[in-house]
Amino acid sequence: MKIEVFEGKEEQEILKRALDELNVSEEDTLHFVTKEKVGLLKKEVVSVHIVKLDDVALFIKDYLNEIVTDMGLEVSFETKIREKQITVKMYSNNNKILIGKNGQTLQALTTIVKQRIYNEIGQYPYLILDVENYKEKQVKYLERLAKNVAREVANTKVEVELENMNSYERRIIHNILSDNTKVYTVSTGEEPNRHVVVKPKED
Repeated sequence: MKIEVFEGKEEQEILKRALDELNVSEEDTLHFVTKEKVGLLKKEVVSVHIVKLDDVALFIKDYLNEIVTDMGLEVSFETKIREKQITVKMYSNNNKILIGKNGQTLQALTTIVKQRIYNEIGQYPYLILDVENYKEKQVKYLERLAKNVAREVANTKVEVELENMNSYERRIIHNILSDNTKVYTVSTGEEPNRHVVVKPKED
């Protein structure tokens, strides 16, 4: 993964010059800034470190391929980049192993890959890992669950605690019900036992 470094005095000016020279938009990159004082006069030099998202996606695929090969799996990859979010779909000869119980293996792979990218470039990517359409099916299930529970809470005026969920799943529930006029949501508990509570709004 190639990291380009551009130096100067002012961050935005350096970033604009870097994007022009690389012929990319800011949307197509990740970047971070470092500053240090050099010389006898302690003059501040600003450095913009920039990497193309295409290169990040390729690095992710290669790294994932190493991991899943060590797991004894054969996997092909499909990558999409949109609005700075990298989505990698994996198609395997054993999807159940890749997904794990309640998606735990998939979540662990996501965490490992994000940390590896952070170690390389000092920034976490917006990354979604999926196995075929597991995440899409999961979102649809959580949408149905949220709407059904919201209807029940609105009718009974009794709050409902959902099962323990990871941060990604909780965020989906919160987003689905954020505009609901009759209920609201809060997260409670400590990881890994953190969960969403759906509560009735007062009339």
